[in-house]
Amino acid sequence: MSVGVALSGAPLRGRLALRLALVAGAVLIAGLVVAALSWLVAPTMVAPPPRSPFGIGFREAAPAATGLGGWLLAVQSSFSRSLQAALSAVKAGGGWGPLIGIGFAYGVFHAAGPGHGKAVIAGYIVAGERALRRGCALSFAAALLQAGVAIGIVGVGSLILGATAAGMSQAGTLIETASFAMVALVGLALTWRKAGRLAGSGALGCGPDCAHGVVPPRDGESWRTRAGVVLAAGSRPCAGAVLLLVFALSQGMLGAGMLAVLAMALGTALTTSALASLAVFAKGAALRLAGGRGQAGSITVAGLELLAAAFVLVLGLAMLTGLALGAGGA
Repeated sequence: MSVGVALSGAPLRGRLALRLALVAGAVLIAGLVVAALSWLVAPTMVAPPPRSPFGIGFREAAPAATGLGGWLLAVQSSFSRSLQAALSAVKAGGGWGPLIGIGFAYGVFHAAGPGHGKAVIAGYIVAGERALRRGCALSFAAALLQAGVAIGIVGVGSLILGATAAGMSQAGTLIETASFAMVALVGLALTWRKAGRLAGSGALGCGPDCAHGVVPPRDGESWRTRAGVVLAAGSRPCAGAVLLLVFALSQGMLGAGMLAVLAMALGTALTTSALASLAVFAKGAALRLAGGRGQAGSITVAGLELLAAAFVLVLGLAMLTGLALGAGGA
């Protein structure tokens, strides 16, 4: 009996070692890719001031003032001024249409800029999701959560708790840290799961005529992961939404500011859904291509899923590291 246990334990230890090796390799490759992208993008990025003119805000990387990044930055800045003007017009008795329309357009253009939410959703889709409807649902849920968190920070913090600007900024930092940690945890769970499926399928150890295949994900087992993706992508609010709400609060128009932020969330959700749709179609094309290449194609797709999951993990760790270095230098 002890011999049987030993014989059965050896394959388990072998699969565990293979799984750990796959995780380490995927994280290393994803880390190199993220480092290379950071090196390429760094010359076109500038660090914004740590605080907004209102005294609160989130440290966000911003495009440089040249090229496409500069154009996006100028458009967002123009929308921000237009939103404040539209809010003042509503206070003076004007219509609500411009406020809602400008808020929606701001959300569309804001989502086209840099941000971790789009990367998390796209990475999750490439790692495992295949349904277009679910990809769009994740995008809308994350955008609504983002708006809700911004409203909660400013509305609840100032009206109910009587928080000062410094207190709301501290709450924002805690939420930001929790959001980045959630990204890393979601990435870790996805990476471990994808490595386990690849290591346990027998595909890596089979010969040319092996009938084993990479185990496909079961549809009902990842609802917790989807909830984690929404929390990771949407729990960190948009700095522009927070600034607008603070301005609205200073004008005694918090309700109008909340409506504008919800319109921003709708615009953000539509743009993010478009990006998620591209990820879904790309994943579907890869699966169709792999279907005609037998076992090698299945292993290739599984490897790409593992790398996408590792990218989410590395992204979360990189943002946590950047946040810690920024806090240390503040």
